[in-house]
Amino acid sequence: MVLEEQTPEIKDPQNNDAEAQHHEVQTDVHMDRDFVQTLQYALRKDDETKILELLEEVHAADVADILEVLSSGQRTKLIALIGANFPAEVLAEIEGEAQDDLYEQLPNEQIAEAVTEMETDDAVYVLEELDEEDRAEVLEQLPTDDRVAIEESLSYPEDSAGRLMQRDLFAIPEFWTVGQTIDYLRSDSEDIPDDFYDVFIVDPTHKPIGSLPLSRILRTARETTIADIMRRDIFKIEAVADQEEVAYQFSKYHLISASVVDDAGRLVGVITVDDVVDVIGEEAEEDILALGGVRDESGLNESFIEITRGRFTWLFVNLLTAILASAVIGMFEATIEQMVALAVLMPIVASMGGNAGTQTMTVSVRAIATKELSSSNALRVLVREFTAAGVNGTVLAVVSGLVAWFWFDSLMLGGVFAAAMIFNMVVAGLCGLLIPMGLYKMEIDPAISSSVFVTTITDVVGFFAFLGMAALFLL
Repeated sequence: MVLEEQTPEIKDPQNNDAEAQHHEVQTDVHMDRDFVQTLQYALRKDDETKILELLEEVHAADVADILEVLSSGQRTKLIALIGANFPAEVLAEIEGEAQDDLYEQLPNEQIAEAVTEMETDDAVYVLEELDEEDRAEVLEQLPTDDRVAIEESLSYPEDSAGRLMQRDLFAIPEFWTVGQTIDYLRSDSEDIPDDFYDVFIVDPTHKPIGSLPLSRILRTARETTIADIMRRDIFKIEAVADQEEVAYQFSKYHLISASVVDDAGRLVGVITVDDVVDVIGEEAEEDILALGGVRDESGLNESFIEITRGRFTWLFVNLLTAILASAVIGMFEATIEQMVALAVLMPIVASMGGNAGTQTMTVSVRAIATKELSSSNALRVLVREFTAAGVNGTVLAVVSGLVAWFWFDSLMLGGVFAAAMIFNMVVAGLCGLLIPMGLYKMEIDPAISSSVFVTTITDVVGFFAFLGMAALFLL
């Protein structure tokens, strides 16, 4: 069978009535090669009608993904062709270099119009990514109420609950009845959000004292007072709380939504689980990148300059630590010259220690992030890691010691090799736990710095232990 490469055919929607009547939202279209190639072909032909047709039933998040998949030139052309028809929801979904291109191409008037259609948290996300001049211009064009709410949210620290929360919520006094609440919800009041999950009950000072899911209101008799059915064990999140702490509370207590309060305890917003899912993803991505010595700005959709700059710092630090390890080897240069087998075996000692340390460090960093590891159980975990490292080290030392013995026909060399292996793996296990905890106590993100310290220590200790014992017992 001969396969011929063809340009994807652009179908005429007028010739396919069944397809024209099908309105199912398409998802993950950026992963579909045929779809992307069809879109690229329409771009080359400047076919605005076809482009709008292709993107009509595509979710905003997938439109954002498509923009990130396209090259910068294709992306810029697509934005220009769509123009005023560009979906407003995409602004809150896009990120990276594609976000910069999009915000640069769209006029501030169009961004302002899109922001007015968004919930407060999405609007804040868009505005905080604009430069100062553009942000001020967009804010000036917003309605007064929207501008005040957004400016207040922007006044909170970055990555805080205040930036994450929505301003639109439904709050009522506890003396209302279920009937009054339902009647008000059915009214045309502009104070009622389009979508929400919980009703918050507030006191006369607008401080939250309880909450109530909509399902319970709908299933309760009209004459029942709200105070009789509301939940009083309400979760209150301070507006200045870090978003990582917010995500932890949602995960631990299985929350759907939670109230956000200001310094005086007054209700100022609400955080919903869909926002927290994004935070969990961001924090996990940040920790994974940090463990590899890579900054957030070094993703696939960033520019060459950002990627290079984001990776250089830790590569340079690793160079310095590698020089330190080499300096230790240099101290035993004469020993290595007298016994070449040491040069063959010493990378194994360092490598095994590094791997053991990385395993413990990864578990420790995750446990710290999820609050499973604290000062209350640190000693128990330390004993466990010491035991595990000792057992693994002993078993592997026996195996490797026997290999070294038969390989180089030296029982003493095998014994030294095994002893160095046990010592380095125990040190690695302890460092993999103690270093992340120490950095956390010093308020330094353990995900960022732990790997460099753990790797350096295991290399230095491994080389020093093996070569030092070799100098004492073999020469």
